Amino acid sequence: MARKERGQATLFQAEVDRAQPLAARMRPRTLDEFVGQEHLLGAGKSLRISIERGMMDSIVLWGPPGSGKTTLGRLVASYADREFVAFSAVTEGVARIREVVADAQDRLAAGRGTILFVDEIHRLNKAQQDAFLPHVEAGTFTLIGATTENPSFEINGALLSRVRVFVLKPIPSVAIRELLARALADTERGLGAKALAVSDDALELISSEADGDARRALTVLEAAAAHAGDRGRIDQAAAREAMQLRFARFDKGGEETYNMLSAFHKSLRGSDPQGALYWMARFVDGGGDPMILFRRAIAMAAEDIGLADPGAVQHAVAARDAFHALGVPEGLLPLTEMVVYLATAPKSNSVVRALGASMDAARETPAEGVPMHIRNAPTNLMKELGYNAGYRYAHDSPDAYLAQEYLPDALRGRTFYSPGSLGFEKEIARRLAWWNDLKSRHSGDKSE
Repeated sequence: MARKERGQATLFQAEVDRAQPLAARMRPRTLDEFVGQEHLLGAGKSLRISIERGMMDSIVLWGPPGSGKTTLGRLVASYADREFVAFSAVTEGVARIREVVADAQDRLAAGRGTILFVDEIHRLNKAQQDAFLPHVEAGTFTLIGATTENPSFEINGALLSRVRVFVLKPIPSVAIRELLARALADTERGLGAKALAVSDDALELISSEADGDARRALTVLEAAAAHAGDRGRIDQAAAREAMQLRFARFDKGGEETYNMLSAFHKSLRGSDPQGALYWMARFVDGGGDPMILFRRAIAMAAEDIGLADPGAVQHAVAARDAFHALGVPEGLLPLTEMVVYLATAPKSNSVVRALGASMDAARETPAEGVPMHIRNAPTNLMKELGYNAGYRYAHDSPDAYLAQEYLPDALRGRTFYSPGSLGFEKEIARRLAWWNDLKSRHSGDKSE
């Protein structure tokens, strides 16, 4: 009877396994089956050696979706011969943590360790993260956290100091194609029993447009196989039908948002309209608010173009206002025009340097008084005290310039703004040189 029950249980488990999605069925069972992440798991790499020896400390795996974080966690448990316990940071809380800890302590007392795999660990709040700390330190379990977000921002310092962080990369398309071929050939876990004929261009489409996500690639292949039905053939059209929409990799408010904005700004600063247009389009297509791009562009116009083209800030502000008036999609045209304009404008950061130098001087000399000759004298007493005495009205000169000192004595001769050599600043440099010449001639006349 017991043998019959065991046989029924085995058949039931086989049915459960067959009901799993292809991506779950094809999950690598050994490190040799794992594709991608050669920088971490290649021959001789420290992480691979630690896993193979079953000597793994608590770690955080940071990488994009479908890069193998969960699979790697399961492999760590398998090689270390420890219990794998999954914990969802989305649906489970402190009560579940207590339960996991109690089970892990019982297991440890019986001589077996525990791998606690926390999916989306960045979603744990501070109290939940703190609840793990003493048990990580005590070795009650080995913590493996998986996250798509930068741990520096999402995991508190106390927990982060107790783990090693490994960065997983998107899986290369050539490795994804290897996974697809493996799934098509595997008769036990994959689609081998269907004897599918898949065209090379279909495999190329799926592997390239999966964007480094192995799970997505296998899901698309499974959907294409279902779509093929009795025909048993998957061509590029069938693969594209199964692929449906290719979603942009974008996380509103997450690190990738700021990575794209940084790339956008640096492309503008670097006078590369092609790069700036691409990151603009990626941001907008991913669902980002175009107003964020406008705010970054206005700041860039002042910071990186400045007086080399005084119209840059005006152009950026006008483009923002035009977007407000037009909305999407027409408003994307002034956005695009602004991007090209700013990227191809002459560049200067002299205004940034002038701001920094003048602020430094203000902090160094916070108590310097305003020179008497440039103070207003609205009362008789102030006039008697010498306010405004000796002030020279610039418009009394045909050149609208009369040399006099405007800085406190302690700062006399200091230069905060020096024009750059490009664009309109060449004209500014010419004017400053002319005024300096007039000033020096005036000083010479006085000395005579």
